[in-house]
Amino acid sequence: MKRAIFQRFILIISLALILSGSIFSAAISKIILDRTEENMLYTVRITDHGLNYEGNLKAQVDALKLVKGNEMTRFTVIDLGGKVIADSEVVDSYTMENHSDREEIKEALAIGIGYATRKSETLNLSMLYVAGLSENSKYILRMAVPFSGVEQYAGFLIPAILISIGITLIVSIFIANRFASSVTKPLNEIAEELNKLSQEKPEFHFKKYDFDEMNIIADTTMKMSDSLKESMARIEFERMVRQEFFSNASHELKTPLTSVRGYLELLENNMVADENMKKDFLVRIKKETINMTSLINDILMISRLETKEAEVTLSDVRLSPLLKDVCASLEPLAKEYQVSIDTNCRPLMMHANTQQLRELFNNLITNAIKYNKPNGKVLVTVTSEQDEIIIIVEDTGVGIPEDAKQRIFERFYRVDKGRSKKVGGTGLGLSIVKHIVNYYSGTIEVQSKVMEGTTFTIRLPKRPVHLIVNHEKTE
Repeated sequence: MKRAIFQRFILIISLALILSGSIFSAAISKIILDRTEENMLYTVRITDHGLNYEGNLKAQVDALKLVKGNEMTRFTVIDLGGKVIADSEVVDSYTMENHSDREEIKEALAIGIGYATRKSETLNLSMLYVAGLSENSKYILRMAVPFSGVEQYAGFLIPAILISIGITLIVSIFIANRFASSVTKPLNEIAEELNKLSQEKPEFHFKKYDFDEMNIIADTTMKMSDSLKESMARIEFERMVRQEFFSNASHELKTPLTSVRGYLELLENNMVADENMKKDFLVRIKKETINMTSLINDILMISRLETKEAEVTLSDVRLSPLLKDVCASLEPLAKEYQVSIDTNCRPLMMHANTQQLRELFNNLITNAIKYNKPNGKVLVTVTSEQDEIIIIVEDTGVGIPEDAKQRIFERFYRVDKGRSKKVGGTGLGLSIVKHIVNYYSGTIEVQSKVMEGTTFTIRLPKRPVHLIVNHEKTE
């Protein structure tokens, strides 16, 4: 990169020097031409003033050639009709062709002064012509000198130009080298820092550079590094959660499978003769299979909610009838635990999936019943505030310790493992609730005091825009 920057810098400088040299040469040529024309016009005026147009013009113009400095100068006297009267370079001017078509003669006849540059057919040289109308206005006096523009002064102009170009190039090479180094050095330092990405825990240290673009690269790299660290930490956390989940899931499935297998082996080997005991074993086997089915269904529901791959049918769900239906289905469980259920639900409607809302109510109320105290109460309140549905589930149960509040939504986490084993369940209820709330971009809060009770407050949008838009796109 340094070499490329250096080469392009020198190329630009060289082109600039060539262009400036060309412009300089053209300007010098124009200045020389103007000065020469000015001097020649002055000479023409002086000569016109000194000529005797009544005398021998040929002898007079020849005499002008004898003046020092006029050796290469040509003088011509022409009448107004374009006929050559006398010429310092031609013996017999009468043999010369008419000059009325010459550019300088036309201009002199028109405005009194004429200029032209062309190759002389008589002398076979490139000449500069200056013509002026005489004082008596009867003749035109023309003066011509060899003129090749800037080429005449190439002998001293070219060395001067070449020296200036050489000095400029040397200075430019030095500046270009320093500039290329100032650009590539920060890039090399940044590249060295980026090589640390191969390390397990890279630590980057970037300098503050003079170029804002380099600082942007350094800042972006730092942000990428921080983002990568966060991603790696999140991946590691998710890996640990997954590992813990699979461990818990396998444990939860292994326990009932072991029980089922034990009961079946007893029945298979005819080790149980009592018919009532056989029926009891079959009831236990059925119960364990139901628990396993519930566990698998809960795991599948969490997976679908996490990936949002479930084909969810959204509709306007009336919350009051749904809550009554859930409470009615849980009435036997409430009687078993000696807990009463009260509801206070306004006639509200939410655009959601009926089954998901049923799961949400069912899991919250089930937990409130199972972890309550005898003669305890569960109060479910459903109200609204602006565009939100607010669901509050309160119980008078055993409560949740402060250090466990942050973990109750984890899969298979149990606050009191002894009590949880006694009340049963898959250990995924609150995790499912949390995933459903997240699915609808809602929020959930927990307030609890040990041996006094727990309150779950859930806020859900009445019409979750992101789900409605996605649902419309799929249709």
